[in-house]
Amino acid sequence: MRELERRDLLKIGALAGFGAATGGISAGADTKPVRVGVVGTGGRGTNHIQELLKLDGVSIKALCDIDEARLARAQDLVAKSGQPKPAGYSKGETDYLRLCERDDLDLVLNATPWQYHTPICLAAMNAGKHAATEVPAALTIDECWQLVETSEKTGKHCVMLENDCYYRETLLALNMIQEGVLGEPLYAEAGYLHDIRAVKFNTVPIGEPWRLDHSIRRNGNLYPTHPIGPLSMWFGINRGDQFSYLVSMSSKSRSLKNFAVKHFGPNDPRSKRNYALGDVNTTIIKTEMGRTICLYHDTNTPRPKEGMARIQGTKGVYSPRRDKIFIEGRSNFNEGESWRGSHSWESTDEYKKLYDHKLWKTRGPLAEGSGHGGIDYLLIYRLIKNLQQGTPLDMDVYDAAAWSVIVPLSEASVAERSMPMDFPDFTRGKWKTRQRIDANDIV
Repeated sequence: MRELERRDLLKIGALAGFGAATGGISAGADTKPVRVGVVGTGGRGTNHIQELLKLDGVSIKALCDIDEARLARAQDLVAKSGQPKPAGYSKGETDYLRLCERDDLDLVLNATPWQYHTPICLAAMNAGKHAATEVPAALTIDECWQLVETSEKTGKHCVMLENDCYYRETLLALNMIQEGVLGEPLYAEAGYLHDIRAVKFNTVPIGEPWRLDHSIRRNGNLYPTHPIGPLSMWFGINRGDQFSYLVSMSSKSRSLKNFAVKHFGPNDPRSKRNYALGDVNTTIIKTEMGRTICLYHDTNTPRPKEGMARIQGTKGVYSPRRDKIFIEGRSNFNEGESWRGSHSWESTDEYKKLYDHKLWKTRGPLAEGSGHGGIDYLLIYRLIKNLQQGTPLDMDVYDAAAWSVIVPLSEASVAERSMPMDFPDFTRGKWKTRQRIDANDIV
């Protein structure tokens, strides 16, 4: 099955200077202050506020949340840091529109439930602000195109806040790939495997019951961006390579109903409800340059959280989560031990000495104590630094669209007995000539 039908593309002329990051942002040596508005001040939004307050040249001017108590706590957090108390917006679910229309903002950062990600980003860009959103950036193919077209039309950045791109192991692998240690990348696999049934059913203090509605209605890989972000950096997706098509399949759905029966009893409506989301989804992607990617999604089954990842190249394989590596000709290999030869995993200790990324060498100590092992700080630091200096972002609107569109494409493939689904070319051919991100530029 070919790409799903969508409306005709808008005929948008090329903007002067557009093309560096998304483009549209002219580079300059001088840094400038970044004035920020934040929509969504729950747990994730508060984390972002805390990281923003650590950085020089950042002022938080406005906050928005429908929960007035959360909003007040976030306002106090900013005020206690020494900045003026930011303006508050809490008049209903669309009050972010008033925030976006302020004339004293450069960036609108969005940490709301999924269904608001695209609308808030569109409102921000149309009001002349850069947009940064939690993952995924969009839920449908059409929303992905809206983000791309609006960013191109307005010349404003739209970036997805994908923190997994900044793990020490992710950047170590990027260094090794660009130095040729692993040879030509051929295959990678990763997954988001995290039991969040209690979060979905709101039986924990930081529950997010809105997630349950997606599990009731939808079946596919609903949360692909954490694993696909690092893999896209490794393969140069949208910068020399591109996703071509995917196939996806899901197991039967059992674990959500089992959880409901156990915690609420067999007669509770939540125990009698059917849940569309299969417990385990597997999605396989083929790229235009002939590489393959395997993604796993499991937020339903009882299991420890596992951030699996592995990349195979023509010279060897690196498994970040196992902290092991095998490089042909360098790692343990005894050809005469048996007719098959003997291959043994090697510690990454020596490779870390040679290829540890300088972002972690220089900013790692400052990231200590930040969320998710420090990557939350590095994510915000890199976004703000590039905005201040007018340099290309590490991730842009084409990445936000390509990573997010896996969600609806996987749903369509599952519904059609795992039929192949083509990826839209959000770059309209520019992926062939766009410059790859140099690991040395991420500092």
